[in-house]
Parts: sequence; C-alpha cells; structure tokens
Amino acid sequence: MSTFSGLNTAMTGLAAARMAMETAGNNMTNVKTAGYTRQRAEFDSIGSVATIGRLAGRSGPGQGVAFGGIARLADAHLDARVRGTLAIASYSDTKAEGLSNLEGVLREPGENGLSALLNDFWAGWQDVANQPGESSPAAVLLERAKSIADRFALTHSEVSGQWSSQRATLDTMASELNSAAAAVAELNGQIRSATATGGSPNALLDQRSQLTERMAEISGATVRDNADGSVDVLLDGNALVSGTTIRPVQVSGSATIDGTVAPSLQWAHRIGEPIALESGRMAAALSLLAPATAQGTGGKLAEMVKSLDSIARELATRVNLVQSEGRTVSGTVGPPFFAFDLDNPATSLRVVATGASDLATGTPGGGALDGSNALRMSGLGSAKDGPDALWNATVITVGVASKSAAQQALASAVAASTAAGAQMSLSAVSLDEENVSLLASQHAFQGAARVMTAVDEMLDTLINRTGIVGR
Repeated sequence: MSTFSGLNTAMTGLAAARMAMETAGNNMTNVKTAGYTRQRAEFDSIGSVATIGRLAGRSGPGQGVAFGGIARLADAHLDARVRGTLAIASYSDTKAEGLSNLEGVLREPGENGLSALLNDFWAGWQDVANQPGESSPAAVLLERAKSIADRFALTHSEVSGQWSSQRATLDTMASELNSAAAAVAELNGQIRSATATGGSPNALLDQRSQLTERMAEISGATVRDNADGSVDVLLDGNALVSGTTIRPVQVSGSATIDGTVAPSLQWAHRIGEPIALESGRMAAALSLLAPATAQGTGGKLAEMVKSLDSIARELATRVNLVQSEGRTVSGTVGPPFFAFDLDNPATSLRVVATGASDLATGTPGGGALDGSNALRMSGLGSAKDGPDALWNATVITVGVASKSAAQQALASAVAASTAAGAQMSLSAVSLDEENVSLLASQHAFQGAARVMTAVDEMLDTLINRTGIVGR
C-alpha cells in the first residue's frame, strides 16, 4: 500500500466531516421551516485495496470514507397515519362546526328562542280569554303572533344562509384540491427526474408531502408510492393524480337549499358519477348539504328547514281549526288567524287577523263575554303532538347531534395530534441534537486534518531527508 494513500484517506475524512457539518447547519437553518424534514449525511467505509499473487500481503486498514448521500428522515407509515387521522379529524371538525352554527341559530334555550315566543303567544290567548273583545290584549296577542311568523322566516333564512355558505366552501375546496393535484403531478415529474439523475429530491419531497396532507385534509385522499419516486393520489379508489397526469373534480348539483339536485363531487371527465367520500372536509360539507329524507336522516340543514315548515304548518293549521270552531264577540264563525303557502310554510307564514273582532274567543251560543274558546286555544301549547312539542323535539335532536359531533371532533383531534407527534419525533429538527452532531463533525474534521498533517510530515521526511543521515 502506498504511503501517499494516507493523504487520500485523510482527505475523504475532511470531505465527510465537512458534508456532515453542512447537513447539520442546513437542518438548524430550517428549524422553523414548515414541512421541513430532518436530513442526515450518510457515509460508507471504503475497504482496503485487494492484493493478489505471490507477493500479496495482508489487507490494510481501509481507504477512508465515502459519501453515500443525504437521507431524508421520514417514515412512510407515519406519514400515511398522519394523513388518515387528519382526514378523519377534519371531517369531524367541519361537521361539529356546522352543527354548532345550526344550534346557534335556534337560540335555545333563551328569551329570543321560538319556545319563549310560543309561550308568550299562548299566554296572550289567556289574556284575551279574560277580556273578550277588548282591543289591548288582542293587539298584544297579534304582535306576539307576528313575532313568531318573523322568527320562522328569520330562522329559515339563517339556515338557508348556512347551506349556501357550505355550498360555496365546497366549490372553493374543489378548486383547491385540483390546484394541489396539479402541483403534486408537477412535483412527481421533478422528483422522478432528480432521482433518475442521482440528485437529491428531499426539498421536493417535503413540498409534495405538505400538499398530500392538505389533500387528505380536504378530501380524505390516500397516497400510493411508486417505484420511480412518484406517487398516485386516490379518491374513492380512483386516481386523482397518476404520475404527472391529473383528473380534475368538480361540484355538481343545486346552488340553493330549495334546489332539486343534491350537491355531489364528480369527476370532470365523467359527469353523473358521484365520488363517494368518507372523510375530509368535503365529505362533512356534503353530509351537511344532503337533502332531507322521509325518515329524518338526511342533511341536518335540510332537515331543519323541513322541520320549520312542518311546525309552521302545524301551528297555523291548529290555530285556524280552533278559530273555525269558535265564535267572535259578534257571534260569527272565527276567521283564519294565520295564512301560509303550502310550498314554503315557514317563510310565508303571516297573521291575517287584524283585531279583537277577528278572534274567536267563545263557543257557539256562549255570548259576547265567553272566553272558553280562547282558553282552549291557549291549551294548544301543552299538546303532546302540538307545535311546541315538535319544536322541542327538533331542538333536542340538533343539540344531541351537535354534542355528539363535538365529542367526536375532540377524540379525532387527539388521534391526529398523537400521529403528528409521532411523525415530528422522527422528522422534526432538534437543535440540541444538531449541535451535538455539529460538534462531533467539527472534531472529526480536526482529526482528519491532524492525520493529513502527520502524513505530510512523514512524506517530507521520506522524500527530503532519506539518505542524509550523518551528514
């Protein structure tokens, strides 16, 4: 083995230590960079030069160290776990937020809720029963009735507004999903080229990982790795991204809550085939936007509108029925108190009675001072199948669903946080660890430099001083 080989061995040590220091420095520089994955310089030992033949001697200590590349310290299983838990957590969070907003619209319990307005309305009939034909209690009753009609219209409008907001958000998320898919497809091509030419695609991999996590959060998309370094992104088992090719999606269906076609996510090249989503924010939005069903298991927003229509219809029908069975102070049959359109009772409910003369306070033959029918009217508030009971059941249903969704959101958020913590423990940059690595590499560099100095002095003695002993 040549003495000069010691210089090469020391030189490889210097290069390796420098590369390790640069890698540690890069990690420390990017400690606050979102999505950055810690890197590590990898090295391989260079074996000794093989000798053969009769003059072959024993193998030497080796020829130093060879740089093997910059490893990206990520784990595919942890990344997949993060995407999966994030998709579930975002679904639960979006649904919980939607139900919480719906619960806020009801204003229950409270003095501004429909329950309080209905109680005041029935109490107004009791006051009218005590003073049949008097204008003051009748005027108070009519104003309370108008407040109920206004509250039905307002609640319907607010629920419809929430539906429209969710629908607009769904369109926005579809556009973002397509943009992210295009970016992933472009990165696939760049990563494939870098890998094929022996380059380091670590920064590109970090960017792609962030995009796929966002896509999983939006749509519950899953990722499949390919041998060439690219990935496929799948929705409902079909490829949204395949290599450098994307298949865009779009939202179809009605843009308002009273539309006839339920919103759905579909492939842009295959209209009419909805994509079944099980997790992600889009899946939660679609569940909230689903139409009402006969069983009451449809989307909560549409079910609320359906309940409002049903309660408004029930209220008007029952009040008008009792009115028709009673008599006014003048002895005539009580006229309708409420009027509404059959297609949209909640928004069209209105008070058509104008004063005390339109209130059927008594029974046939009871006389002008008879208030028994008004008392009967006030008793509608306690009917087991009356409008109050229907409203209370609706409020309870929404409240239970909202609480359940909030609990589910909390549990799924904990799972997502745990998965992210496990991922960060492997891939996040630790300043303490990098400082130790930097210090170790610095000493390794100094050691390699000392080896090179020693070999240089040895060669100087061998070349310049051999043969001059005794002179």
